[in-house]
Amino acid sequence: MSQNMEEGKVKIYHERQRLQFCLLHSLNNLFQGKDTFTRSDLNTIAETLDVDDPNRGSWNPVSFVFRPHHNEITGNYDINVLIAALQHKAKTVVWHDKRNGASSIELDGTDDRLMGIILNVPVTKFSGLWRSRHWVTLRCIQGVWYNLDSDFAAPYAFKDTQQFREFLDRIITAGAEVLLVMNDKQ
Repeated sequence: MSQNMEEGKVKIYHERQRLQFCLLHSLNNLFQGKDTFTRSDLNTIAETLDVDDPNRGSWNPVSFVFRPHHNEITGNYDINVLIAALQHKAKTVVWHDKRNGASSIELDGTDDRLMGIILNVPVTKFSGLWRSRHWVTLRCIQGVWYNLDSDFAAPYAFKDTQQFREFLDRIITAGAEVLLVMNDKQ
């Protein structure tokens, strides 16, 4: 399920969570477009990564579903699929050194190098019985930073850069990985 939200005059594309396809939703939310990436695109990338892996293990009956870089049925794509998908769109990923905190991220850059931020956050459900991770996109659209988490019913607009930095510091402290998505220099 996806929706275009009108925040004032700004149209914001926001895809909602389905199964474990949060990376797919995060990428489409990042690029602000339906089907910028499809499930088929990400599966192809994951399968290519598997074929190209020199340390590839032998096949077994569960290999059909639980692939090294994704789950064939539910999604659950890993960081390698994210990096390869972004490279296809001339983007690079810079892993933020969380020891430096959010203050070291250039959020107000005038060179338009930072396209957005993708978080990989820890998730605990069912009284701690289920632990996993979730992909979340943060994007600045017309000067306003938005949390485009596919688990949210609608995008969340941060009131200013200070509130956004405080959010990033809290999420880093909680164990999130922060990935800066950079536009390649032309």
